[in-house]
Amino acid sequence: MTASPALIVHRGHTTHRRFQPFSSSFRYKVAMIDLDVDRLEEATCQTGLFAVEKPALFGFRRKDHGELRPTSLRPWAEAQFQKAGIPPPSGELRLITFPRHLFYKFSPISLWIAFDSNGAPAAILYEVRNTFGERHTYAAELNGRWSRHAATKSFHVSPFMDVTGQYKFSLQIDQHELRLGVTTMKDTQPIHMASLATRLSPASDLALGAIAVSMPFSTIGVTIAIHWEALKLWLRGARYHSKPEKVDDAPTPAKPAEIRS
Repeated sequence: MTASPALIVHRGHTTHRRFQPFSSSFRYKVAMIDLDVDRLEEATCQTGLFAVEKPALFGFRRKDHGELRPTSLRPWAEAQFQKAGIPPPSGELRLITFPRHLFYKFSPISLWIAFDSNGAPAAILYEVRNTFGERHTYAAELNGRWSRHAATKSFHVSPFMDVTGQYKFSLQIDQHELRLGVTTMKDTQPIHMASLATRLSPASDLALGAIAVSMPFSTIGVTIAIHWEALKLWLRGARYHSKPEKVDDAPTPAKPAEIRS
């Protein structure tokens, strides 16, 4: 089996749709990086426009994830899996996230995908962050390249939705593309749906340079879009929910769901 590059680029779009109490939607382009957490030094050598722990046009720092310190990332991920009752897979561990672009880094969602010894996706951590500086993880076992699972919503993300209901996840990933759908359900009805669709390519000066030119605000633009959409919801009269105190850092386990064709 041929090893994947240490650093991969994802380019695509994210779409958000709100169904209640009124309909709204938005879509914007995204660019993300996909890193083998055990080969960060190799990732640094792939292109001169990317660096780990150093200033660069695009970069990555360990302190932005894991234990929030410049330490190895795998032990933190394995501990999260164990807390959720999932045996840590023995193969490659990859982190898909928004890169640090010059001085700025914010990733509303990061995907930690763990592979088994045969190279098949075996487990995932959804690392979710809000704009208040908090984060939470949802953990699930995967059923190969296409998996569905559900988890109780247990983290405050948007001030215009309370912390109740359930998330339904649908994940498809292969060597060419990634598709993720997250639907928020409440009383068996969909409240909100977010999706991510990207195409994968090896990182290079050309690939990252194209992102810098065509999407010069690719990372900070995510934060701007979040606040812009929140303002529009507020102007339309969406109910504001105060942020509850976050008291539990344990990951929320997600149960696999049957895939129906």
